[in-house]
Amino acid sequence: MRVVFLGTPDFAVPSLRSIAASRHEVVCVVTQPDRPRDRGRVSASPVKAEAEKLGLPVLQFEKIVRDGGADELAKYGADVMVTCAYGQILDQRLLSLTRHGVINVHASLLPAYRGSSPIQWAVINGEKTTGVTTMRTSLGLDRGDVIEQASLDIGESETAGELFVRLADLGAELIVSTLDKLEAGTAVFTPQDESRASYFPMFRKESGLIDVNGTVTSFVNFVRGTSPWPGAYGKVDGKVFKIHRARAMREDEPCPRRRYFPGEFAAFFGKLHLALIDGLAVLEEVQLEGGKKMSGEAFLLGHSDINGKTIEV
Repeated sequence: MRVVFLGTPDFAVPSLRSIAASRHEVVCVVTQPDRPRDRGRVSASPVKAEAEKLGLPVLQFEKIVRDGGADELAKYGADVMVTCAYGQILDQRLLSLTRHGVINVHASLLPAYRGSSPIQWAVINGEKTTGVTTMRTSLGLDRGDVIEQASLDIGESETAGELFVRLADLGAELIVSTLDKLEAGTAVFTPQDESRASYFPMFRKESGLIDVNGTVTSFVNFVRGTSPWPGAYGKVDGKVFKIHRARAMREDEPCPRRRYFPGEFAAFFGKLHLALIDGLAVLEEVQLEGGKKMSGEAFLLGHSDINGKTIEV
């Protein structure tokens, strides 16, 4: 089948690559405009960079609906459009542009975790299992009929960034399977159970601000879910302090002699900890504004006075 692919970030790259390597033909790639990224330097999206490597035509619209995207895409005579983390809302004309409509690759087991940041929220919420869904897009946030799903287990210490890679690869496999079934006429469309739907907001930079009034488990999951971006953070002496990796204390590890209150740093036996409402989390990898990532032990060598200080949130 002739495919128009719409996607923007790293997550979409394996799906684009997988479709391009299949018997289906990617006739056009649509992605977000080049934008300032690293230190303000304007650069192309990961999908555009991959499309150019593959020698595929690329279109970029500031607003695909407003800027005549449907008219441009109609010229390619595609059989289906595939979206994967494209980042813009499509209208009914775009949804109806091809005979198979628009198929979306979504990084959750719908109807759970609708929205633009399902991977981060699944980790933050301590889920043990997640997956990828292919669905036929309709008007409304991730509400279309499910075509296929594939699941995987989330590792106990796995970060959102690590899970992101595995789900992207899983989505790349699933979308080709879905396109094969569409072409063969064997695809089954299953309406979502709205009573099981859950929605979570888009992640922003401020989403990484930590809450010291939760449990150790919820804090550790939050650190995992915000890694690598935006990172779990607060402030120490007015400087941004990021926590990249943390874990709960083990039962066989020595405890401090005094009590620490939620938000206090505790330094003992060469390790850096943060107090939560039900105990202490070990801070395994941290970064103070202006410095490099380092282990909690290494950080203590130069900041032994942090013991007893309270993180600013």
